[in-house]
Amino acid sequence: MTLHNANSKPKLLITMGDCAGIGPEIIAQAWPKLGEHCHPVVIGDPTRLPAGVECFNPSSADLSRVELGAVSAEAGRAAYDWLCFAIDECLAGRADGIVTCPLNKEGLHAAGVPFPGHTEILAHRTGAKSHAMLLYDDELQLAVAHVTLHQSVRTAVADITAESVLATIRLLNGIVPRLTGTPARIGVSALNPHASDGGLFGDEEARIIAPAVRSAQAAAIDATGPIAADAIFLPHNRAKFNGVAAMIHDHGHIAMKLLGGRRAVNVTAGLSIVRTSVAHGTAYDIAGRGIADESSLIAAVKVAARLVTKRSD
Repeated sequence: MTLHNANSKPKLLITMGDCAGIGPEIIAQAWPKLGEHCHPVVIGDPTRLPAGVECFNPSSADLSRVELGAVSAEAGRAAYDWLCFAIDECLAGRADGIVTCPLNKEGLHAAGVPFPGHTEILAHRTGAKSHAMLLYDDELQLAVAHVTLHQSVRTAVADITAESVLATIRLLNGIVPRLTGTPARIGVSALNPHASDGGLFGDEEARIIAPAVRSAQAAAIDATGPIAADAIFLPHNRAKFNGVAAMIHDHGHIAMKLLGGRRAVNVTAGLSIVRTSVAHGTAYDIAGRGIADESSLIAAVKVAARLVTKRSD
């Protein structure tokens, strides 16, 4: 039983992420607007935020020597602790969802955390059997989920199977209506150039992706593909779909960041809890300069609040 009900705003935990990056400043800049959509509580370091920002620090990591713009094992440990605490609060029903600020994968590694990023930590700690990271643009009404994520392209190709493609299509089919308010219409991206041109540039389209699309269609899912990755995001195709299954990280991320920029919101599909995130990194190069853009955080909070509401309907 979560805290949300029809007459109250959802309680969302805003994790600070890597405190050596721009997390603290985008929280501070966005804070006056966040209360319009939720009851926000920051899980992070209150010493890095202005007075009046509700913040709780459950980590024992010593952050006194963390320098802005530098990889730090202590900052990585704190970011991990903050995320785990937020996950556990949601699982226990004491919060409705999580909105994450960026963490640094090198910092996690330096802290000995055996996960490459947010998505993998969330999936492990919630026990998700099937999950996918997606980027969502509210203006375009388009969600892109990824069959493979934070791994080398070489290993990603080996991990693309008919089962993993179908699982991603199913996750999109479940979450797109909650995001857009309309039935899912899913385009499935190819892996190889020109969707392999009939097998000239690989056989993954015919051997893996097309069978997964047929299985989805047999399950009454509106899915089409494979469509060449350099064509699926063109306007005439975007008009057909509100969901796209991309085979690898960059096929989806590059297109969505070019199309939507800071409007994009990171959503983890397939979890037992609601989680959204900014769609950018720690931006070490500008941390502390006061020029970071908080718009992706505000967009992520809006989407999280909507997902909580749709879940409780």
